[in-house]
Amino acid sequence: MFLYGKKSIEQLETCDPLLQDLFHQVIKIVDVTILVGHRGQLEQNSFYLMGSSKLDWPDSKHNKIPSEALDAAPFPIDWEDHKRFYFLGGIVTSLASTMGILIRWGGAWSGEINPKGAFNDLVHFELTSNPFKQKHAFDLNAGFGAIK
Repeated sequence: MFLYGKKSIEQLETCDPLLQDLFHQVIKIVDVTILVGHRGQLEQNSFYLMGSSKLDWPDSKHNKIPSEALDAAPFPIDWEDHKRFYFLGGIVTSLASTMGILIRWGGAWSGEINPKGAFNDLVHFELTSNPFKQKHAFDLNAGFGAIK
């Protein structure tokens, strides 16, 4: 069984409860690290100026409290092994669908893998319009109907 490290836990705790629920299930399937949840103004502006984000402060979902976005990577991180990032993206989006959580992944902004030359943000996961802001009763160990 995989476990989050202290930094990952701290970052995950800055996120919307739906993202927390989702990534507490993800870690049961694959080893993953949470790089960032909430971003403050200075950090967001820095990411924007470097081209790592398309949105300036306060327009990113990372800037909400709680954060409606997080960046996560397969652990251990190998930035050159893109297949592991696509694998993680598939797990997260599939699990989110199973849990009824509407999510968008930075490797498939429109719902399909980004075309060559598009802005790829393979670590980025964000909530989309989700009419069901509620605690989901799904646990991989117990199945549907489990109470958390």
